[in-house]
Amino acid sequence: MSGRLHTIVALVENRPGVLNKIASKWRQRAFNIESLTVGPSEVAGLSRMTFTVDGAAHDIEQVTKQLYKVIEVVKITDVTDEGTIARELALLKVSATKESRSAIIEIVDVFRAKVVDVSPDSLVVETTGTEEKIDAIVAMLAPFGLKELVRTGRVAMVRGATTTVAAPSSNGAGRHHRSAGEGKPKLGSLI
Repeated sequence: MSGRLHTIVALVENRPGVLNKIASKWRQRAFNIESLTVGPSEVAGLSRMTFTVDGAAHDIEQVTKQLYKVIEVVKITDVTDEGTIARELALLKVSATKESRSAIIEIVDVFRAKVVDVSPDSLVVETTGTEEKIDAIVAMLAPFGLKELVRTGRVAMVRGATTTVAAPSSNGAGRHHRSAGEGKPKLGSLI
Protein backbone atom coordinates (compact mmCIF):
# COMPACT_ATOMS: atom_id res chain seq x y z
CA MET A 1 0.00 0.00 0.00
CA SER A 2 1.58 3.32 1.04
CA GLY A 3 4.56 1.99 2.96
CA ARG A 4 3.52 3.82 6.13
CA LEU A 5 2.67 1.71 9.13
CA HIS A 6 -0.15 2.95 11.34
CA THR A 7 -0.71 1.93 14.95
CA ILE A 8 -4.41 1.61 15.80
CA VAL A 9 -5.54 0.97 19.38
CA ALA A 10 -9.08 -0.20 20.12
CA LEU A 11 -10.98 -0.84 23.33
CA VAL A 12 -13.55 -3.58 22.73
CA GLU A 13 -15.98 -5.69 24.69
CA ASN A 14 -14.49 -9.05 25.56
CA ARG A 15 -16.93 -11.31 23.71
CA PRO A 16 -16.62 -14.24 21.30
CA GLY A 17 -16.42 -13.20 17.64
CA VAL A 18 -15.27 -9.61 18.17
CA LEU A 19 -11.79 -10.20 16.75
CA ASN A 20 -13.29 -11.80 13.65
CA LYS A 21 -15.69 -8.88 13.08
CA ILE A 22 -12.91 -6.33 13.39
CA ALA A 23 -10.42 -8.24 11.24
CA SER A 24 -13.13 -8.61 8.58
CA LYS A 25 -13.49 -4.81 8.35
CA TRP A 26 -9.76 -4.54 7.55
CA ARG A 27 -9.99 -7.43 5.08
CA GLN A 28 -12.98 -5.88 3.27
CA ARG A 29 -10.83 -2.84 2.52
CA ALA A 30 -7.89 -5.05 1.38
CA PHE A 31 -5.62 -4.10 4.30
CA ASN A 32 -3.02 -6.51 5.58
CA ILE A 33 -2.71 -6.52 9.37
CA GLU A 34 1.05 -6.48 9.95
CA SER A 35 0.69 -7.26 13.65
CA LEU A 36 -2.13 -7.70 16.12
CA THR A 37 -2.08 -8.00 19.90
CA VAL A 38 -5.07 -8.47 22.15
CA GLY A 39 -5.25 -8.59 25.92
CA PRO A 40 -7.26 -7.51 28.94
CA SER A 41 -7.46 -3.77 29.59
CA GLU A 42 -7.61 -1.85 32.85
CA VAL A 43 -11.42 -2.11 32.73
CA ALA A 44 -13.06 -5.45 33.54
CA GLY A 45 -14.90 -6.90 30.55
CA LEU A 46 -12.97 -4.81 28.00
CA SER A 47 -9.97 -5.86 25.93
CA ARG A 48 -7.35 -3.68 24.26
CA MET A 49 -6.40 -4.45 20.66
CA THR A 50 -3.35 -2.98 18.99
CA PHE A 51 -3.18 -3.26 15.18
CA THR A 52 -0.28 -2.34 12.97
CA VAL A 53 -1.53 -1.79 9.41
CA ASP A 54 0.00 -0.39 6.24
CA GLY A 55 -1.96 2.28 4.39
CA ALA A 56 -2.69 5.89 3.58
CA ALA A 57 -4.05 8.04 6.42
CA HIS A 58 -7.35 8.68 4.61
CA ASP A 59 -7.96 4.95 4.05
CA ILE A 60 -7.11 4.14 7.67
CA GLU A 61 -9.55 6.82 8.82
CA GLN A 62 -12.31 5.31 6.67
CA VAL A 63 -11.79 1.85 8.18
CA THR A 64 -11.74 3.20 11.74
CA LYS A 65 -15.07 4.94 11.03
CA GLN A 66 -16.43 1.60 9.79
CA LEU A 67 -15.17 -0.09 12.95
CA TYR A 68 -17.37 2.18 15.07
CA LYS A 69 -20.31 0.35 13.47
CA VAL A 70 -19.18 -2.86 15.16
CA ILE A 71 -21.34 -2.92 18.29
CA GLU A 72 -18.58 -4.24 20.56
CA VAL A 73 -16.10 -1.43 19.74
CA VAL A 74 -16.09 1.04 22.62
CA LYS A 75 -13.28 3.33 21.37
CA ILE A 76 -10.72 3.24 18.55
CA THR A 77 -7.80 5.61 17.97
CA ASP A 78 -5.02 5.95 15.40
CA VAL A 79 -2.00 6.79 17.58
CA THR A 80 0.50 6.90 14.70
CA ASP A 81 1.15 10.64 14.96
CA GLU A 82 1.01 10.72 18.77
CA GLY A 83 4.04 10.47 21.01
CA THR A 84 3.84 6.77 21.86
CA ILE A 85 5.80 4.09 23.61
CA ALA A 86 5.73 0.98 21.42
CA ARG A 87 7.22 -2.38 22.37
CA GLU A 88 7.30 -5.96 21.21
CA LEU A 89 8.28 -9.20 22.94
CA ALA A 90 10.21 -11.99 21.22
CA LEU A 91 11.35 -15.47 22.20
CA LEU A 92 14.25 -16.88 20.19
CA LYS A 93 15.47 -20.47 20.36
CA VAL A 94 19.11 -20.42 19.28
CA SER A 95 21.39 -23.37 18.56
CA ALA A 96 24.19 -23.33 21.14
CA THR A 97 27.27 -25.49 21.41
CA LYS A 98 29.80 -25.37 24.25
CA GLU A 99 31.96 -23.22 21.98
CA SER A 100 29.26 -20.73 20.94
CA ARG A 101 27.34 -20.42 24.22
CA SER A 102 29.49 -17.61 25.70
CA ALA A 103 29.32 -15.55 22.47
CA ILE A 104 25.52 -15.89 22.42
CA ILE A 105 25.26 -14.84 26.07
CA GLU A 106 27.47 -11.83 25.34
CA ILE A 107 25.08 -10.70 22.56
CA VAL A 108 22.11 -11.30 24.87
CA ASP A 109 23.72 -9.07 27.52
CA VAL A 110 24.46 -6.28 25.01
CA PHE A 111 20.76 -6.22 24.06
CA ARG A 112 19.65 -6.36 27.72
CA ALA A 113 17.76 -9.53 26.90
CA LYS A 114 17.78 -12.65 29.07
CA VAL A 115 18.25 -16.36 28.72
CA VAL A 116 15.07 -18.05 29.99
CA ASP A 117 15.82 -21.69 29.13
CA VAL A 118 18.96 -23.74 28.65
CA SER A 119 19.33 -27.18 27.07
CA PRO A 120 22.44 -29.07 25.90
CA ASP A 121 22.05 -27.85 22.30
CA SER A 122 20.09 -24.58 22.55
CA LEU A 123 19.22 -21.43 24.51
CA VAL A 124 15.88 -19.64 24.63
CA VAL A 125 16.28 -15.87 24.73
CA GLU A 126 13.58 -13.38 25.78
CA THR A 127 13.83 -9.80 24.60
CA THR A 128 11.57 -6.76 24.56
CA GLY A 129 11.91 -3.48 22.75
CA THR A 130 11.13 -1.72 19.52
CA GLU A 131 10.71 -3.66 16.30
CA GLU A 132 14.14 -2.40 15.25
CA LYS A 133 15.76 -3.79 18.41
CA ILE A 134 14.08 -7.16 17.90
CA ASP A 135 15.20 -7.20 14.24
CA ALA A 136 18.76 -6.38 15.33
CA ILE A 137 19.06 -9.15 17.93
CA VAL A 138 17.53 -11.63 15.47
CA ALA A 139 20.15 -10.63 12.89
CA MET A 140 22.97 -10.99 15.45
CA LEU A 141 21.82 -14.43 16.63
CA ALA A 142 20.87 -15.83 13.20
CA PRO A 143 24.43 -16.95 12.33
CA PHE A 144 24.37 -19.31 15.33
CA GLY A 145 21.22 -20.96 13.96
CA LEU A 146 17.71 -19.82 14.85
CA LYS A 147 15.65 -22.90 15.61
CA GLU A 148 12.48 -20.99 16.42
CA LEU A 149 11.24 -17.39 16.66
CA VAL A 150 8.02 -16.04 18.21
CA ARG A 151 7.12 -12.33 18.17
CA THR A 152 4.10 -10.76 19.85
CA GLY A 153 3.61 -7.79 17.56
CA ARG A 154 3.48 -4.17 18.63
CA VAL A 155 1.76 -2.90 21.76
CA ALA A 156 1.56 0.86 22.16
CA MET A 157 0.56 3.50 24.66
CA VAL A 158 0.48 7.30 24.35
CA ARG A 159 3.15 9.04 26.44
CA GLY A 160 2.34 11.29 29.39
CA ALA A 161 -0.96 11.78 31.19
CA THR A 162 -3.12 11.31 28.08
CA THR A 163 -4.87 7.95 27.88
CA THR A 164 -4.54 6.04 24.61
CA VAL A 165 -8.15 4.87 24.49
CA ALA A 166 -10.24 5.63 27.54
CA ALA A 167 -13.37 3.72 28.39
CA PRO A 168 -16.42 5.79 29.25
CA SER A 169 -16.16 6.70 32.93
CA SER A 170 -17.86 4.36 35.33
CA ASN A 171 -19.00 5.55 38.72
CA GLY A 172 -19.74 2.08 40.03
CA ALA A 173 -18.08 -1.30 39.85
CA GLY A 174 -19.52 -3.60 37.24
CA ARG A 175 -21.18 -0.76 35.31
CA HIS A 176 -22.00 -1.63 31.70
CA HIS A 177 -20.00 0.33 29.10
CA ARG A 178 -22.07 1.50 26.16
CA SER A 179 -20.70 0.21 22.87
CA ALA A 180 -20.30 2.38 19.80
CA GLY A 181 -23.40 0.92 18.11
CA GLU A 182 -25.51 0.29 21.20
CA GLY A 183 -28.76 2.17 21.53
CA LYS A 184 -29.19 2.48 17.78
CA PRO A 185 -32.68 1.55 16.56
CA LYS A 186 -32.99 -2.07 15.49
CA LEU A 187 -34.80 -3.05 12.32
CA GLY A 188 -38.50 -3.24 13.07
CA SER A 189 -38.13 -1.38 16.38
CA LEU A 190 -39.49 1.94 15.16
CA ILE A 191 -43.12 1.04 15.88
